[in-house]
Amino acid sequence: MAGSGATGAALPVALVAGATGGLGVPICSALASAGFRIAVGYHRSATAAAKLAAELPGTGHFALVAPVTDSDALSAMAAELARRCQRCDVLVNAAGTTRFVPHGDLEQLDDALFDAIFAVNVRGAFAAVRALKPLLERSELPGGGVVINLSSIAALTAMGSNVAYCASKAALDNMSRSLARALAPRIRVVSVSPGLVDTPFVKSLDQAWRDEQAARTPLRRLALPAEVARAVVAAVTQLTFTTGAVIAVDGGRPLS
Repeated sequence: MAGSGATGAALPVALVAGATGGLGVPICSALASAGFRIAVGYHRSATAAAKLAAELPGTGHFALVAPVTDSDALSAMAAELARRCQRCDVLVNAAGTTRFVPHGDLEQLDDALFDAIFAVNVRGAFAAVRALKPLLERSELPGGGVVINLSSIAALTAMGSNVAYCASKAALDNMSRSLARALAPRIRVVSVSPGLVDTPFVKSLDQAWRDEQAARTPLRRLALPAEVARAVVAAVTQLTFTTGAVIAVDGGRPLS
């Protein structure tokens, strides 16, 4: 996207919240390869964030503390980003949390877990947008600044790690549409919605279960992290007239 001779200061800037996670890492790499300077947003994983920033292709990348459940800290993060870069062109909300709880086990899905899931997956995404809105409005990208909310087909299928997780992703998609309307025309908002992705965490699960999930998907495999990352890059750089949309990366899973 940017010329190979561009300096870090001249590059468009993407902040990825939850950057050190199973999808955050390939998203950072893909955006860096597309010519973006990456602010590697983290909560507790400072060492991993610094290492990732140092290893990304291109120049000017850096780690930045971005705890999405702390609005005051996000305001400080936005101020630091403005000081260092004077801009933010893309926000990727990749921070998320969940825990496996059978859908029928209502007692195990207690108030604390339910609230924690919504605090990160929904309120945290909103808080990050709120903090970065003034910077995103300055973007000169074709189509304006971009917010990518990392969702899940659990929002549609209501099948996932627990009831609250599925509900949180449905709320995230709905919020993406509301924000797309509210922030237009200067900022586009898009949900990228993967199916089950073959992250290192998923690779650690029971192979028979993983094979069953692949068999239930029309394309007969799980999504690759790089495919989700490419969808993010496409939404930012190619789909410049798209906002309020939910882009599925699921191999057709809802069809089965």
